[in-house]
Amino acid sequence: MSDCVFCAIVTGSAPARIVYSDEHVVAFLDIRPVRPGHTLVIPRDHIPDLAGVSSDVGARLFDGARTVGAALRASSIAADGVNVMINDGRAAFQTVFHTHVHVVPRHTGDRITLAKGLVVRRDPDADATADAIRDVIAPT
Repeated sequence: MSDCVFCAIVTGSAPARIVYSDEHVVAFLDIRPVRPGHTLVIPRDHIPDLAGVSSDVGARLFDGARTVGAALRASSIAADGVNVMINDGRAAFQTVFHTHVHVVPRHTGDRITLAKGLVVRRDPDADATADAIRDVIAPT
């Protein structure tokens, strides 16, 4: 889809801090993260909503989220857990209509609520965050 920013990320015509990519999905840091390391996992094909996600694509999205979640725990981000979420439709706060899974690192006692996190969204060093995740997924 020509006006979809996520499709542009898939083709490389829009910038993104990609932390994982395979033949089915692309994972990159959210530009307005709830927490540093907040990553989006998207299918390479444009699928605007959850109703259009096949079982096969859903499994691949979840596998990408599992990979990113494991990296958030094993990397210097050292997450104690992760929230995995899908916002499906405008009423559910979906803002980019290309299905995507949010993987948000959590730390014991971080006292953040996702609603508050939607207001205060920043990562002071997104490049270092992307490197930390990437290094665990595909060590060089």
